[in-house]
Amino acid sequence: MAATPRDYYHILGVPRTASSDDIKKAFRRLARQYHPDLHAGAKKVEMEKKFKELNEAQEVLTDPDKRKKYDQYGADWEQAQAFEKARQQARTQGFGGPWEFEGGSTGQGGGESGSEHFSDFFESLFGNRGRSGPGRNAAMPGEDIETEVQLGLREVLTGVTKRINLREPRTCSTCQGSGTVRGRSCATCQGTGMMSEYKTIEVRIPAGVQDGTRVRVAGKGQPGTNGGKRGDLYLHVAIPSDPIFRRQGSDLHVTLPVYPWEAILGAEVTTPTLAEPVKVKVPPGSKAEGKLRLKGKGLPSATGGHGDLFLTLQIVLPAGISEDERIMYERLSKERHPDPRTELLYSAQRR
Repeated sequence: MAATPRDYYHILGVPRTASSDDIKKAFRRLARQYHPDLHAGAKKVEMEKKFKELNEAQEVLTDPDKRKKYDQYGADWEQAQAFEKARQQARTQGFGGPWEFEGGSTGQGGGESGSEHFSDFFESLFGNRGRSGPGRNAAMPGEDIETEVQLGLREVLTGVTKRINLREPRTCSTCQGSGTVRGRSCATCQGTGMMSEYKTIEVRIPAGVQDGTRVRVAGKGQPGTNGGKRGDLYLHVAIPSDPIFRRQGSDLHVTLPVYPWEAILGAEVTTPTLAEPVKVKVPPGSKAEGKLRLKGKGLPSATGGHGDLFLTLQIVLPAGISEDERIMYERLSKERHPDPRTELLYSAQRR
């Protein structure tokens, strides 16, 4: 199915009566908002498409000749211009010579009948646009809205309902969208014919979403024109890094500090999870950087169920030691132990 042509005035958010300066101002404002260099990841691709549309709309509507053609023929203005030129050439050739359409087909004109034949072909493509304007009453869908929503890992765990503040354009009630009042620029809308209206909606974001996920909320975008359907709302999910939990897919990783004697003798310690803290057993003889696994304590996975929580042991020393502890460490230092740096020194010498 062919895509519905976008309305350049709607893209820039200006009325059809907008001046060239108003159009340029609108373009500059939107260009700052949608410039691809200000975005990253999947959103950057979307912004590149949006920025291309803005450039195209601004280029046509700030050129008086192109704008006149666009106002007359709408999205088909370039094709219409080519056919107009071909028709003019046919007329200057006395209507008697052959005329050719793109694709190589030819027709033989003969006086006025040739011109009429050409005109009939032209009208079959563009209807009555050349006489009455570019389908201005045609239904046009509303623009899509894109915004970012930030989630914490606990919200990812359970899912969350977010309140989203949106700005929606509406026709200025003072000038009724014309941009002018008694021949002067409307002071209420600054001559744009449009005003902004703010509203708040609630959106449910499911559990387990990934950073960079694009959530579509149908029918919550900008309103359409002439009865066109509303656009959609797209939420770009951003999940900032958490100071405690490191995410890898649906698994979570936490660094768990333990004292030397807890690692040597074993112990039951408390560890954080995204829900409530839980007790976990540290096996006797545990080593630094050793890992413990808590099954199902991670985030929801795409295939159902939950990921796991991995605890990486970090052996730490007390902030201060008593005299008895110092004596104990001195006694330990006199015991014979393998040099813990042997493997390190050996590997360094082999390089």
